[in-house]
Amino acid sequence: MTRGKWQILSARFMSPLARVIEALLFASDKPLTAAECVKYLKSAVDAAPEDLEVAALAKSKQDEIMAGIQALASEYEEQQRGFRLIESGAGWKVATTPDAAPWVRQLFPENRPARLSPSALETLAIVAYRQPITRADIEAVRGVNVDGVMQTLLERGVIRIAGRADVPGRPLLYGTTEFFLEHFGLRSLDELPNCAELRRVELPVAPKTDEQAVLPLDENAPGANGAEEPAGDPVPAEEAP
Repeated sequence: MTRGKWQILSARFMSPLARVIEALLFASDKPLTAAECVKYLKSAVDAAPEDLEVAALAKSKQDEIMAGIQALASEYEEQQRGFRLIESGAGWKVATTPDAAPWVRQLFPENRPARLSPSALETLAIVAYRQPITRADIEAVRGVNVDGVMQTLLERGVIRIAGRADVPGRPLLYGTTEFFLEHFGLRSLDELPNCAELRRVELPVAPKTDEQAVLPLDENAPGANGAEEPAGDPVPAEEAP
């Protein structure tokens, strides 16, 4: 049987559950988890209470959803489609294949790939491996002021404020976002390169002075701790760890 005929038969005999999962992942503007797919299958009964197929699919379990997703991912790979299913910390989504990037990029000429300076990438790596971490501790590692760099990373959506440290002054703590995982193709932080090893490396920390204990850290005062470091020449964000 030729590949073309096999593909036609494969599509013809795709199960109803697989077709619905495919439709949900295709239509969603964000990644979906198996639990979310189950929720949508169940809520569809309210919209079509007399539809027997809708009622039957509403009984699907998470393990059945996961089996359907994995079957679709394998099928796309075997058929060498122009898109694939990828998993991130937020769930599964349909995405075009990397080898199609030169052509797909022409659809969005105004959207250039986000670029970060070497200093921003270095700061992002510190946050990723040592989160939650204060800005003062990041500066202790880098040896320079990072106000401007941190603001850039916040604006790009790759880091977030994760709370406040339980120390005098209650400085803000920073961590990475779901977008960070999605952008770098990670399902969790444990997939960072050399994760366990680099987390064990001892790094400098900010000194705890009397002044710090009396004056709370002003996170809204860029340059308050010294001159801001230059941004440096931009490099692709994909070069981050």
